[in-house]
Amino acid sequence: MTKKVLAIIPARGGSKGLPRKNILKLGGIPLIVWSIEASLNSRYISKTVVSTDDDEISDVAAKHGAFVIRRPRRLSNDTATSDAVVRHAVELLKANNEVYDIVILLQPTSPMRTYKHIDSAYEGFISSNATALISVSEIDNKCLKSFTKSSGGGYLEAISNSQYAFTRRQDLPPTYVSNGALYIIFISELLKNNSFFTDKTIEFLMNKSTSIDIDNSVDLENAESVLRGINGNS
Repeated sequence: MTKKVLAIIPARGGSKGLPRKNILKLGGIPLIVWSIEASLNSRYISKTVVSTDDDEISDVAAKHGAFVIRRPRRLSNDTATSDAVVRHAVELLKANNEVYDIVILLQPTSPMRTYKHIDSAYEGFISSNATALISVSEIDNKCLKSFTKSSGGGYLEAISNSQYAFTRRQDLPPTYVSNGALYIIFISELLKNNSFFTDKTIEFLMNKSTSIDIDNSVDLENAESVLRGINGNS
């Protein structure tokens, strides 16, 4: 049975690190449009939604083919969580008799994530027994050797486990960090757990250049550099 897949792109108007970043130009295109086009070009996504509190973002999103949901003020501040934003959109659509099985969260700050990544991740997810998927990039596994201080007596304790703390790096398992590019989850799981992470979450590995997350002007310059390299090699 074919699943109905909803893509949600959350895009607030406010941004402290890089003002108006969601509509700043990257390669001559507003940043959010990279994610909108990736979603619209996916062979699996049924509907592409932009959740925003901002008039200009709303106009740009609608112009480029996304369905816009205006989020309430309580979901437009720095403390609003992605799962709460997605829940709001899902419930609003359900009230209009639009019901979906799976949601894919696409952060607008991940412009190097293309429809090919979305489709590949979805295929891996749907063919597994997982209930969620998170895109990641690999990081140096020496973090497993780290210590922190206990809250009780202030003594050192291994951040992972005491065995890893004294294991050779080449014998440690690989470690990953979420790159924010995409999250896939069954909507029933999201509503039950209020989280994109479940006890059956798999990874979708992306490389360093495709994992760029635009948070400041340096990130934007790095993305421009990657685009120039891609265009120069095409």
